[in-house]
Amino acid sequence: QVHLVESGGGLVQSGGSLRLSCAASGFTSDYYAIGWFRQAPGKEREGISCIRFSDEWRYYTDSMKGRITISRDNANNTVSLKMTSLKPEDTAIYYCGASPLPFRDCVLGEIDYWGQGTQVTVSS
Repeated sequence: QVHLVESGGGLVQSGGSLRLSCAASGFTSDYYAIGWFRQAPGKEREGISCIRFSDEWRYYTDSMKGRITISRDNANNTVSLKMTSLKPEDTAIYYCGASPLPFRDCVLGEIDYWGQGTQVTVSS
């Protein structure tokens, strides 16, 4: 059974940085993919960054490009998301999502498993 555990959320001032981590367990092959999604109050969940473990493909949403970096640790099945220059509009619950197959795109329809989410709050 696939299990995802997020960590690293919290309260940060505008302009600050955070690093989120997602630890995955239960995958039986090396072709899975993990992404970070966020959902702000009253808004739909959106994909912000995704990465495949089978090749070098990465995705970054335009609204955060240049401020986020996704990385993976294949040995520990962990994906990290470094976020810098955070803005109040980045406030949301951030979710880790995963698929046992390589993502074709960083969208909700690609996700088979979700973590519990971690709150990120950026104060002005």
